[in-house]
Amino acid sequence: MPLFVIQWKDKPEEGAAIRAATRQAHLDWMAGKPGVVKLGGPFLSEEGAMAGSLLIVEVESLEAAKALHAEDPYTKAGLFEQSTVDPWRVTVGGLA
Repeated sequence: MPLFVIQWKDKPEEGAAIRAATRQAHLDWMAGKPGVVKLGGPFLSEEGAMAGSLLIVEVESLEAAKALHAEDPYTKAGLFEQSTVDPWRVTVGGLA
């Protein structure tokens, strides 16, 4: 099954508050996707604050990856200033 990378950049002004308010819902949502979410985590600012997110997901199609992106609690809460969903291929590493 194909892999996709979902990348998000938080809104700079209100991102920290939105992220804090919805973090547990986001983590619970990801935990409910066994076998789909292969890995993920936040991007960090130079100061160490969370500034965005990255997920590697395994789903049937680009449309399915975009649907997954749309249902994430962070997306629904309006956390992100920018997001992308792209097909991805592993070349090296633990997922290869």
